[in-house]
Amino acid sequence: MRRFLLLPHIKIHNANAMSSPYTIGFPAMTAWLGAVHALQRHLHQQGLIDVQLTSVAVSCHQFDLQTYKGIGDFVHSIVGTANPLDKDGSRPAFIEEARCHLEVSLLIELEGLNNNDEDQFYSLINSQLQRMKFAGGDVLSVKSVETLAVDEDNDQDIKKALAKLMLGHVLIERRDLMIEAMQQEGKDALDALLDHLKVMHRANQDDDGNVTWAITRKMPGWLVPIATGFQGISDLGIAKNQRDTETPHRFAESVVTLGEFIMPYRIKNLDDMLWQYRVEPEQNLYLCQTLSTSNTLGE
Repeated sequence: MRRFLLLPHIKIHNANAMSSPYTIGFPAMTAWLGAVHALQRHLHQQGLIDVQLTSVAVSCHQFDLQTYKGIGDFVHSIVGTANPLDKDGSRPAFIEEARCHLEVSLLIELEGLNNNDEDQFYSLINSQLQRMKFAGGDVLSVKSVETLAVDEDNDQDIKKALAKLMLGHVLIERRDLMIEAMQQEGKDALDALLDHLKVMHRANQDDDGNVTWAITRKMPGWLVPIATGFQGISDLGIAKNQRDTETPHRFAESVVTLGEFIMPYRIKNLDDMLWQYRVEPEQNLYLCQTLSTSNTLGE
């Protein structure tokens, strides 16, 4: 029996849509796991030190990327705010900051909650959510949280939990597609990623001269690039003026792979949509991965 905390229909304003240095769209998984970790730390500070929020699934109900495309424009432009103003009140040099408004539900695996602490737990969660940042965005509203008990041997339990994430699309990891392309087709990681994202337009002309267009992609499905962590590119050490003087510091670059948005009713195994942290010290990798992927790599 597994227990989950549901944070339903969180409306977020001005979240960070620049999920990596070269992708714009749905916020990075590091942002969602970071918010859950911050929530867990708050619970520990309030005395619930046994409570652990171990993994999270994200269901997106609504997404509004703040871009603009004028008449005759070839590409979309970012809607920027040029904040903050300089100390003399003038506008600073423009720095592009992609933003989005969105509505999501989070299903978080919960461990260590005693029955005697449930009232305090619900009170702390409901009050803290109103003050938190999610992916750098402000919370406008959120419905009351609830906990769910799920027996994975009971299909009805799984369906009831997944129904709480409807109508929406949950994000799962699909780097298996990249691995397959790299191993079987000899492509590097970037080519494998772009091959699954590009949209191909082909024209066909019949014997009568009529032209029809076909729009295809390499694989069906709503595939997107997602930032899932970082890889260290320098040795661990102490950096000048770092904010945390006790924790070793290193420079890192973003890790980007393929993800797919699917409707919750297509999920058969909850681990396919639950993300958690995974550290691989020998490769200097600090990742967010779905539980099913982590378990496979650990074998």
